Amino acid sequence: QLFLVESGGGLMQPGESLRLSCVAPGQILDSYMIGWFRRAPGKEREGVSCISVTGGTNYAEPVKGRFRISRGNAKNTVYLQMNDLKPDDTAVFYCAIKWNPRSPICSMQPSYAYWGQGTQVTVSS
Repeated sequence: QLFLVESGGGLMQPGESLRLSCVAPGQILDSYMIGWFRRAPGKEREGVSCISVTGGTNYAEPVKGRFRISRGNAKNTVYLQMNDLKPDDTAVFYCAIKWNPRSPICSMQPSYAYWGQGTQVTVSS
């Protein structure tokens, strides 16, 4: 059974950096498109970033230049490096995957098949 586990969330101060991890135990994610999403308090879930099977990436406008998605050397892991955190980044962050072995692009629409349970990121001074 495929499932995802996020980790790395925490309480941060503005300007600090944090790296989130998403692991799919026992799986290889080479053929999966992977996305990071977040849900802030009182807001709808939104796409943050995604990475295709060929390494193509997309970022939401509020995080461009600050966040970076990458696949780990362990083929069942993906990371979200978050720099210069802001209070508006406070949210539960989720990773999600979708089988998509041929497309060089990725989507930040929530049409993903498998989701993690989320990890809380709080940015506050």
